[in-house]
Amino acid sequence: MGETPTIYEWAGGTEAFERWLNRFYDLVEEEGTLAPLFGGTVSEEHRAHVLAWWVEVMGGPADYTASLGGYPSMLAHHRGLAITPAQRRLFVNLLSQAADEVELPADPELRAALIGYAEWGSRLAVHNSTPDTDDIVTDAPVPRWGWGVAPPYQG
Repeated sequence: MGETPTIYEWAGGTEAFERWLNRFYDLVEEEGTLAPLFGGTVSEEHRAHVLAWWVEVMGGPADYTASLGGYPSMLAHHRGLAITPAQRRLFVNLLSQAADEVELPADPELRAALIGYAEWGSRLAVHNSTPDTDDIVTDAPVPRWGWGVAPPYQG
């Protein structure tokens, strides 16, 4: 057995993440509840920035850090949004739905890694978006997510 691939590689690389996240943002616009967080529609620029974030987090090129300001920039985009727990849950649910619709690999290890990160990151986003909170880590690297206890099966 060779070296364990990154989540980025296992999922299909940038193209797969782009299909997934574009479908997710299409669902956000169609469903409507989360759309106000993005000004009603999700711009191409926002989609590209989020793609770069997810690619880097999941083990791909570190373009978000190199070109888009890294963690402090991402944090700044979320400050003051007042994301609710219900919005957070919908965010995670729509990510999962989009993964099904664009047919990302359905193996449980990949889906657990993607949704595990979505759960973790969205809970931080709720905290970090709370107006007037001062209990926030402002300077950190972009996280690099791993497989956890269940790497992909490579029989």
